[in-house]
Amino acid sequence: MGRTYHAVDDRLAAWLTGQKVFFVATAPLGGDGHVNCSPKSNNGELAVLGPTTVAYLDRTGSGIETVAHLRENGRIVLMFCAFEGPPRILRLHGRGEVVERDDVRFAALAARFRPESVLGSRSVVVVEVERAADSCGYGVPLMDFTGHRHQADEWHERKGEDGVRAYWAEKNASSIDGLDGLDGLAGLAGSPGADRPAPT
Repeated sequence: MGRTYHAVDDRLAAWLTGQKVFFVATAPLGGDGHVNCSPKSNNGELAVLGPTTVAYLDRTGSGIETVAHLRENGRIVLMFCAFEGPPRILRLHGRGEVVERDDVRFAALAARFRPESVLGSRSVVVVEVERAADSCGYGVPLMDFTGHRHQADEWHERKGEDGVRAYWAEKNASSIDGLDGLDGLAGLAGSPGADRPAPT
């Protein structure tokens, strides 16, 4: 039987931060909009800020769906699966806020994460958890973890701050449904969402 939690206690926090990957899902309000689900690496990129608050680094990607949906309606769910050890799935439903890199709050939040991952990150997504519940996870396969990929770190370092910001302007101004992405980028040339690769 699944269990519902009133808070993210130390034991649950340790399990969440110990998972190597998690998944984030959001959706626009419009019924014809695209639901989005993104995998997120957890190499020090997830933090438990309090008993009902978690946050993760929003690293640069070719899509901006999660940010756009949160700016529109705030709904979000994070899903964690145990790929080793006892079977378990845990979902955190809540309301998300996007704290972008130029926000005065970003530096203090970024200090909670692996410094290498902060390089090139667009924002920190802060989630106020309204419901935390797990389920059996019997359908999740057992898999061996061999390591995190390093391409994102290398890409960010190679691009530099100016190059990363230019990429945001080109790719992250609007969602595939035309919703505003990163603040201040909407409407910039070269950022039509329809021409963008698969969302991240």
